[in-house]
This record gives sequence, C-alpha cells and structure tokens, in this order.
Amino acid sequence: MNPLNFGLLKGNAASFIGVDVSASAIKMVELSASTKQQYRLESYAQVNLPKGAVTDGNISDLTQVADAMKTAWRLLGSRSKQIAMAMPSSAVISKRVAIAADLSETDLELQVESEANQYIPFPLEEMNLDFQVLGPKAKNSQEVEVLIAAAKKEKIEDRVAVAEEAGLKVSIMDVDAYATETVFRLLAKQLPDYDKRTTTMIVDIGAQMTHINVMVGLDSVYTREQPFGGATLAQEIQRRYGLSAEDAELARRQGELPASYAEEVLTPFMQSVASEIMRAVSFFTNSTQHTKVDQVVLAGGVAALPGLTALVAEKTSITTTLAHPFANMALASKIKAHQLAIDAPSLMVACGLAMRGVQA
Repeated sequence: MNPLNFGLLKGNAASFIGVDVSASAIKMVELSASTKQQYRLESYAQVNLPKGAVTDGNISDLTQVADAMKTAWRLLGSRSKQIAMAMPSSAVISKRVAIAADLSETDLELQVESEANQYIPFPLEEMNLDFQVLGPKAKNSQEVEVLIAAAKKEKIEDRVAVAEEAGLKVSIMDVDAYATETVFRLLAKQLPDYDKRTTTMIVDIGAQMTHINVMVGLDSVYTREQPFGGATLAQEIQRRYGLSAEDAELARRQGELPASYAEEVLTPFMQSVASEIMRAVSFFTNSTQHTKVDQVVLAGGVAALPGLTALVAEKTSITTTLAHPFANMALASKIKAHQLAIDAPSLMVACGLAMRGVQA
C-alpha cells in the first residue's frame, strides 16, 4: 500500500511539525528528540481561522486555511517543512479485525482489503485505506489484531492541498483521536495513582465539539463527540456586551471585560462545562461494561479557564487534571514556560502528531 495514503506511520526525523486544523485555529507544534528518552519542544504557534473556514471537520475555504497555516509556520520560526496532519475522527471509518499471524506482507494487505470491503459502505476506489498491526490477539497466538482505517480521498486531498499551498509537505496523515492516544503516553506519567487498570476520560473541548476519549491503561476503549464547545462562551460575551467576535476574544484574553463578566457569563459557562462532563461520564458508564471513571483530563483552549479543573473535580467527584503534554519535556530557550502552561491544553493533537514524526 502507498505509505502516504493514510499515515499510520512512524517517522524518524530530527525534528517534526504536527499541525492541527481545528474549527477555530491552526495549531502547530515542533518537537525534536533531545535524548532517546525525552522530547524537546522547539516551538509552537496558534493562528485563529475566520469563521466558516472549517466546518464540521471539512475545509470549506482552502485559501483562508492555507494563509493561516503559512502565518503559523512563519511564527513557528522553523526551517522544517515536513508536517503531520490529522483527519477528524468523524471522517474516518475504523475497525479492529483479527487476521492470521503468519501472512506475508503482500497477503496481509490483500486480506486487509478483503476485510475492508465488508465494513466500508463506499467503493474502495473512493477511499484511502491504511492499517496497523496492533499485536497478537489475546488468548490466540495464531492471530494478530489489525486496525483498519479508511477515509474519503477527497477529504485527505483537501488537507494535503492546503499544506502544499502553504509551502509545506504532508509526510504523515493520522486521525485526531489516535494523535490524542499517542500523546496520552506522556500524560499518563503525570496522573496521580495511575496504573494499567486506570480508566481515564480525556475531555478535549473544542470550539464547536467536545471530544471524549476514554483510556484503560494506554488502550482506547471508547470515543464520542458531544455538540458543545468554547464558541458558546464567545457567543454569550458578544451578545451580552455587544462586541464583535474578534473584539470579544481579544477582551477575554486581555482581561478587559466588565467586572460583572465572571458572575454573569464565565461562572454559568463553567457550570455548563461541568454538567456536560458529568453527562459524558454517565453515558459512558451506562452504555459500556465499565462502571467508573478514575481520572478526568481536561484539554482544549477552554480547559485553561481558572477554576475549571477544581469545579469539574467537585461536581464529578473524580480526580481532574489539566492536560500539559510538555510538562516533562526539555524546552527551547525561546519558550516561555508560563505562557506554555496556558496554551498546552489546546495543543494536545498537534503534539501527538509531532510525536509521530520523531522517535524519542
């Protein structure tokens, strides 16, 4: 199979850039391997996207997204142009299957295509298909578990075209949920009382959607999206104070909103976030064989709101942590640690993508 089809690949570059194209921004992270055991954060950048440039995970305006990506790369200050991008999970069909362990590489590819025909409700010629051998099947050494992933060619081509227009080259195309799982290897080491049986719910709050990924140990057992995000806060600020979208965001970031903002807007919004997470925990425990969540990890730009982590912990009675995938990394001298702590929760996917290109 063409390894660029749908990059479930490993890279070995000296440094690598992960690019997360979300509904609201382009986020870039450049990592290198400072030693065999540790990553080094070289740089990161975030550039807001015009409203409607990306809708429902689809790139609606290639030029606007490419311009923002070009600006982000300039801010990054990198000479590297090799990047990893991700497809939204909602645009990807994935399936785990059991396949005989003794197949040759050619026969394995043929078997994967045969399996894909059974599960993918579209002609395979319209899809980009890739797979990854996960390991031996539990309790059956004669089989291996294989993850098959497929996405519409046109959706992947849109992302590649945007990168090329920005002067960048896509070497890896991943899936955002898999990028989150990759970076969780770093986060797990930071969690209190964590072991291979710990059930962790990662809650990544985007502009429009909240992405739920539940891990038992380092294995993903559940993913879901809820239609709730940070745009709700922005819209309420605009409505209440008569501001444009740009002015509302600027005033919020610079702390220039009226004194009544915390009580009238921020606190009710954070209560809504806590309620959404409580709902997600309840849905997970009631719809799967798992009966509890041991840890909650908050990610996304909203996650850094002061007091939100404590509020979620109080409302859910679950230990809650703010995601900081760079906490134990070496940092380039130009990185400001205080600002990074604020930005880190929104860089989860970009970090996971950069990790795919660097072998630390």
